[in-house]
Amino acid sequence: MAFHWRSLAGIALVASALTLSACSDDDPTGPIDLPPTNATVVATSATSATVSWAAVTDATNYIVQRAPGASGGTFATISPATLTATTLLDTGLEPNAPYRYRVQAIRPTGPSQYTAEISVTTNAAGTVAGVISANITANRILYADTVYTLLGFIQVTNGATLTIQPGTKIRGDTALANIGSSLFITRGAKIDAQGTAANPIVFTSARSAGNRKPGDWGGVIIIGNGIINRTGSIQVEGTGVGANNPAQIYSGGTSNTDNSGIMRYVRIEFAGYATAPNQELNSLTLAAVGSGTVVEYIQTMAGLDDSYEWFGGAVDGKYLVSYESGDDHFDLSEGFVGRLQYLIAMQTRIIAPLANAGSPAVDPQGIENDGCDSNAAGCANQLATPLTTPIVANFTLYGTGTTNGVTLPAAGGRGMMLRRGTGGYYVNGIVSRFPAFAISFRDTTTFQRATAGDFVLSNILFAENGALFEPQATPILANTVRHYTADTTVNKLSTVAGTASALFTSVAATLPANGATFDWAPVAAGAAATGGLATFTGALQTKAGTFIAGTAFRGAADPAGPKWWQGWTSYTIN
Repeated sequence: MAFHWRSLAGIALVASALTLSACSDDDPTGPIDLPPTNATVVATSATSATVSWAAVTDATNYIVQRAPGASGGTFATISPATLTATTLLDTGLEPNAPYRYRVQAIRPTGPSQYTAEISVTTNAAGTVAGVISANITANRILYADTVYTLLGFIQVTNGATLTIQPGTKIRGDTALANIGSSLFITRGAKIDAQGTAANPIVFTSARSAGNRKPGDWGGVIIIGNGIINRTGSIQVEGTGVGANNPAQIYSGGTSNTDNSGIMRYVRIEFAGYATAPNQELNSLTLAAVGSGTVVEYIQTMAGLDDSYEWFGGAVDGKYLVSYESGDDHFDLSEGFVGRLQYLIAMQTRIIAPLANAGSPAVDPQGIENDGCDSNAAGCANQLATPLTTPIVANFTLYGTGTTNGVTLPAAGGRGMMLRRGTGGYYVNGIVSRFPAFAISFRDTTTFQRATAGDFVLSNILFAENGALFEPQATPILANTVRHYTADTTVNKLSTVAGTASALFTSVAATLPANGATFDWAPVAAGAAATGGLATFTGALQTKAGTFIAGTAFRGAADPAGPKWWQGWTSYTIN
């Protein structure tokens, strides 16, 4: 016990000494760890804020940290190690979003404490009007606080990069100056359009809400240095018409690994303007685009022509949504060899286009794949190389059905049109509500791809379609299109009774309806929650690489995964 009391006494003496030291008058400047004073932060735009503070005597530099949100979130250093000024412009923020900051002074004797947190909310997007009327020939940034209007067929050229901030809106309008409007990323140039789920980048009509229609403007066209199977000077459909719309050549590329930039969390609405009869532009055209390009979290809505069209190249894509297409939702041709996973296509009606903007398609389909159209210039035959051999995995195609009061053109209403020597691997999908046929597997050249092993239909679920395969017309004459079928048991092609809507957590049985309320995740223990090809082998595994993995479920939504389409897509069709 004596030892115990001596220890406490020693602790008391030490504590007394520490207390006296803290009150000593020998330190006239005060404690060295005091933080900077007068720290403030103000929003300077939709994507930037300026932090400032009072200078600290003897400070060699300062550290500024930022955390997302009004509370919580982890602070991270954003200042350069050499920051000596007492202000910092923080850029690359999201519009209308809260952030918190704190500042620290670094002296020769060590760092100070951090200031108390200071908070700011960035400005809302689209508070300024801007016009783009000339080609972009040098690197340029489009800022979220500005709504830009495309005046004409705007080209990004000369190897320039067009950077678009999250939340930025770009509008097109064929009525302006009586010319069309589109955005072209030409060969050698790049787009850096990285939106977020909270602040997607939106390409849309310049017309007011309620007055917007398919064909209000052209669309987004990316031209890469990838390889196609047509020779000669092949130009993008819809270009080369009129003095303001020069021809855009996409043939002659040499590199399927070419990089045309990044598109992430982007919406493209009310596009598809026809520059001439039967020369409609697509919502998103990917012409000879290489695999170095990133395309993910994209939605097209209410376009007049195809939602997505790939002409050759090898660009990969994930998380693609097509809502209310005027023609095909996903069109792949001319030697496209890319990989696509998690695709949603929904068609509930045929929306009347803008007057004089173009004609509705005569053969709208869910997926349309071609090898090489032997009637097209520069196409030697349907088996011209490179063959069209993509992977399309985890797709959900949801058509108009027969109970929705919609009359489709006689040549349309097919879930998958696979023809003209196309190959490819189509796996873990759902095809539903296509009133004509679920699959049109046609042309001897396409059948040859199946016998060669580079055309595969596997683990696909069907519901509420017309016939599973389009039948062979008889009699078979010299010019009759040949139709084929695939073994449903060997290829695990299964059809379920009942409504297609019953496959999903929440999709309206009666259409049209607001797609924003839909939940494409399979219902628990439902047919779509299982039946997928979980392990790829052989040529499929080689083709998929590390970009696409097998799944135990079918369709575009993992029953236990994130609802990746929610929060950034839109379903307002006018």
